[in-house]
Amino acid sequence: QLQLVESGGGLVQPGGSLRLSCAASGTSVSIGAMAWYRQAPGKQRMLVASITGGGITDYTDSVKGRFTISRDDTKNTVYLQMNSLKPEDTARYYCSGAVRTIRSDWGTYWGQGTQVTVSS
Repeated sequence: QLQLVESGGGLVQPGGSLRLSCAASGTSVSIGAMAWYRQAPGKQRMLVASITGGGITDYTDSVKGRFTISRDDTKNTVYLQMNSLKPEDTARYYCSGAVRTIRSDWGTYWGQGTQVTVSS
């Protein structure tokens, strides 16, 4: 069964770092354009960072210079390196993107999310 699985969340102090991973699982999987979103309690889900299949990246203004999105197509995995974390970065982080297999066309998939809490 094709799915996206996030990992790497947790509790970190302000100024700390975390690295999130998002792996596409399944048989003969390929990933296309991918993105990380986050949703804080009582707020709408928002786009944090995106990366095209060719590696072009984009970020929301509030994380520019602190977060880095990257990909490893040999592992069908996308990463979000988060540095200089702030309490306002606290949210559930979701991975989403285009995934296909040799048996299926491109489709958009979402992971279940991983919680990031920034607190002293």
